[in-house]
Amino acid sequence: MKPLALITGGASGIGLGISEALAAEGYDLLVCGRRAEARVAAALDRLRAAGAHVTYVSADMGTAGGRQAVMEAARAQGRLHVLVNNAGMAPPERRDLLDASEESFDRVLDVNLKGPYFLTQAVARWMIAQRQADAGYRAAIINIGSVSATMASVERGEYCLSKAGLAMATRLWAVRLGPYGIPVYEVRPGIIRSDMTAGVQEKYDRLIADGLLVQARWGEPEDVGRAVAMLVRGDLPYSTGQVIMVDGGLHLERL
Repeated sequence: MKPLALITGGASGIGLGISEALAAEGYDLLVCGRRAEARVAAALDRLRAAGAHVTYVSADMGTAGGRQAVMEAARAQGRLHVLVNNAGMAPPERRDLLDASEESFDRVLDVNLKGPYFLTQAVARWMIAQRQADAGYRAAIINIGSVSATMASVERGEYCLSKAGLAMATRLWAVRLGPYGIPVYEVRPGIIRSDMTAGVQEKYDRLIADGLLVQARWGEPEDVGRAVAMLVRGDLPYSTGQVIMVDGGLHLERL
């Protein structure tokens, strides 16, 4: 039986790049997202064509009910080896800090921070039980963060805060799960071509052309997928809690 990976938001954008990479690594996939299954059928077919058994759950990770539905689907398959907390959202409207709403703050934090925090809690309990039952069991948890964890964007402060919180959550879970041999990592993308960045493509095209990045191109979902695959394979076995930058050198301070 193949190992199973759960990828939240795994049927589009960065999540799909991750799902494709893990399918190529020989994983069966449990993919969840807020869209109806019919709307992501083409992506799911691509994953199945790659040889993975794919289960899709339409669920909102910002709600307790959505997280419960995903856990029930995972338990129905009898095993879980990898959790990738990828599902996330930008603010519905970009607003200056002086004008941002509590409604937007609550929604973004629910999806981007509360959701992965408590899904990790539920998954971690089960992973510990699986490890205790089988000494050969291998697992990993990977959070998909953002350069916005440290780069201030005053028109989407709630997003920056959510990703900064996720960075600390990675450190917390790495410490808590270390005694059980379950590594926890953060992959921190920069400017990645996806649905989330489609509305600001012209802006970033211009910034990239003007030298924003050391590697002067857009990142692609497969760039993030490769990083996740490396971690899932166990290529960095002595590096739990680490942040893997996938940002074309955006974070490098330059004169």
